[in-house]
Amino acid sequence: MSSPETSVRKSVVVNTPIAHAFKVFTERFDSWWPRTHHIGKVEPYTAVMEAREGGRWFERGVDGSECDWGKVLVYSPPTRVAVSWHLDANYAYDPDPTKASRVEVTFHDEGNGKTRVELVHSQLDRHGAGWEKIRESVGSTGGWGGILEGFAKSAVA
Repeated sequence: MSSPETSVRKSVVVNTPIAHAFKVFTERFDSWWPRTHHIGKVEPYTAVMEAREGGRWFERGVDGSECDWGKVLVYSPPTRVAVSWHLDANYAYDPDPTKASRVEVTFHDEGNGKTRVELVHSQLDRHGAGWEKIRESVGSTGGWGGILEGFAKSAVA
């Protein structure tokens, strides 16, 4: 169980069936991820979430360079996906798994072709000094809330 003080929770209702919402979120991750949210030194070309447990979560730049963001921890279509977040308070990649937080996304069939998507970014304190800055950033309008709204718009079947 995650502590509310070290977690950010966001949700959105998407006007699409659960299987489609899950597929867009995972397999078509690049189609909705905002290009402004990248850590690479060059312009981003694509954002990738490999559709399997143990898969990579990363970005690829226009020059072919890659920047890891984390790993796929849980991949359970069409109801749940979780990834590790290895970005520190300065949005630099930290490969140490003991310093990674967790982003868990669950999909709930609301009936009538609608899906409620709930995101919990937890264990933020594992990032060490500056973790509150991460919580503030991912909890802001430009963080997970705005990102989920963008996802909801692009996921409509």
